[in-house]
Amino acid sequence: MTRHFLKLSDLTPPEARQIVQRAIALKNARDPSYRPFTGKTLAMVFTKNSTRTRVSFEAGMAKFGGHALFLHAGATQLGRDEPISDTARVLSRMVDAIMIRNDSQADQQDLAANSRVPVVNGLSDLHHPCQLLADLQTWFEHRGDPQGKIAAWVGDGNNVCHSFIEAAALFGFKLRIATPKGYEPDAAIVKAAGEHVEIMRGATFAANGADLIVTDTWTSMGQEAETQKRLADFSGYQVDADLMKRAKPDALFMHCLPAHRSEEVSAEVIDGAQSVVWDEAENRLWAQMALLEFLLGRP
Repeated sequence: MTRHFLKLSDLTPPEARQIVQRAIALKNARDPSYRPFTGKTLAMVFTKNSTRTRVSFEAGMAKFGGHALFLHAGATQLGRDEPISDTARVLSRMVDAIMIRNDSQADQQDLAANSRVPVVNGLSDLHHPCQLLADLQTWFEHRGDPQGKIAAWVGDGNNVCHSFIEAAALFGFKLRIATPKGYEPDAAIVKAAGEHVEIMRGATFAANGADLIVTDTWTSMGQEAETQKRLADFSGYQVDADLMKRAKPDALFMHCLPAHRSEEVSAEVIDGAQSVVWDEAENRLWAQMALLEFLLGRP
């Protein structure tokens, strides 16, 4: 049976931990002779701009001896209204896996339903699961197992937040979400995580005693027309030095990037000693290599 990775909860807790630990092992080994994907091809379908997602998947396939094809949707027949199900049927006869970064989770599900090969969510409107594999790898590397610990999400209840919610349930930590009214995460995703998630209005309450503080841009791609309203609505939700002081003294700071200094995070925090955003960004490479191994099989 073909396994797809459209959301973090597509994995069981042991599988999620296995992938994170394998990512750490690949990173520590950095073995140029290990090339399990020689002759294999990953199709990368993009309808949204990308830096980390594109480079990490492309570099990861190259390190494994395989090849990645960059397909901008506007330069393919998807740009001429070919049904995504037809694209899936064609691509999956030619490549070994498909990664897609787009707006619609529903379109990703359609793609996966019609694909013979694994489909990976490189970002959608609802989830960003590859980011969370990298985030959990970073947390393990710096502070050990997150089970029983507390993470504070400060900001928009967006796709990355949704994946953090699923991560809390999979890895057994508590996630406090501080977000303004009207920007709450999807209620069904919150409900599925049960006692692992708590919604709060005040950022200071969420940060108190936290082991990790995470934020994301207040205005995501496609929301540029809402920028001024969002800047006003998120006033008081910036992660700054005062907020970090409410967390544990050894608390980490994460951000999936790109970041807007002086908006969702102060320069003092993102460029400070508690920030692990550069390790987090690098770990997109190792986590996705481990994920592709899991989906395609190790030799």
